[in-house]
Amino acid sequence: MSLEILAYEPTPLGLLCLRRRQLLSKPDTMVTEVTLNHEFLMSSYLTESERALSRLGLERLRSLERSTSRELNILVGGLGLGYTAAEALKDASVAGVEVVEFLPQVIGWLRDGLIPLAEQLNAEPRLQVTQGDIYARLTGPAMVGSVPTQFDLIAIDVDHSPEDVLGDQSHGFYTEAGLRKTSQHLNANGVLAVWSYDESTPLLEKMKHVFADVSVEKVTVWNDLINEEQTDWLFFGRKIDSSCSGFSHPSIG
Repeated sequence: MSLEILAYEPTPLGLLCLRRRQLLSKPDTMVTEVTLNHEFLMSSYLTESERALSRLGLERLRSLERSTSRELNILVGGLGLGYTAAEALKDASVAGVEVVEFLPQVIGWLRDGLIPLAEQLNAEPRLQVTQGDIYARLTGPAMVGSVPTQFDLIAIDVDHSPEDVLGDQSHGFYTEAGLRKTSQHLNANGVLAVWSYDESTPLLEKMKHVFADVSVEKVTVWNDLINEEQTDWLFFGRKIDSSCSGFSHPSIG
């Protein structure tokens, strides 16, 4: 088997395809890939930046924690192939990870065991997967029903970049007003993390007006399938402590 179509179905965002293929250059390696409207979206082959979104976000949170034993709650926007959620769940102090996924088809892939991490994630009692619009959630009240809820880390991996979005749902999020509303969903000193394939200066400038300790992490890996480097960008900001009077300058890591 060189290529197997696992799912191919229409969605509100376009034609969504989940496929599994054997690498011709590495016959022992099987790769799971997702395309949307016949354009490449994600792969199980190179997942460093997706995993780093959670790992580095937790590291930033830890640097501000006086206690390392406090239980943490994480919100992930976008299930994808599950690598961002799985990385967060590696941390023993994480009490729960809620993933909000817009497309029910993607949730079905996890439920039906079609993605590589399905067995691991389906057996994880700390994981909750919710079908919904993460952007509507974050720009609305910090409530679930009538219960106030806040998170220690919010990790967003939905769009290609803040300027190259998958749908109209996200436009209100990438504004200063949207980021301010999002900050209300964070606990004191909580961290917002946003994934992008492009270095987005507009997002950086907007985050500087809303968050403290704003930084950008450059994640570069060698993609041996196309013989070139591949770089993704991770944006981080900490909820401003009301007792602090100023902002720190952003840095690029």
